[in-house]
Amino acid sequence: MISKYIEKANFEETGFSYTLSLISGKHKMVILYCLMEFEPVRFNEMKRYLGSITDKTLSSNLKELETDRLIIRTEYPQIPPKVEYTLSDRGRSLMTVLDQLCIWGENNRE
Repeated sequence: MISKYIEKANFEETGFSYTLSLISGKHKMVILYCLMEFEPVRFNEMKRYLGSITDKTLSSNLKELETDRLIIRTEYPQIPPKVEYTLSDRGRSLMTVLDQLCIWGENNRE
């Protein structure tokens, strides 16, 4: 059944491909999971949660997630600057999928 669908549609045009394009990479799903568990989260808190990630990589991933409207960046006008990240409604809707990945992993861990 799936093979018939793939023959009719180009993989890049599928919803699956689109979803993967939003969350692909080493850190994006972990960033989203962190926000799901602990939001709001500041940059340095996120960095501690992720462990070994450079400022540049984290910043780049956060910008991409913001551009894709999965997270919201809120900047507070104070000194020193304060920035917090939260999930957008669109990002929250993706948490059902990520939650299912967690459940599958727990049930199938060897």
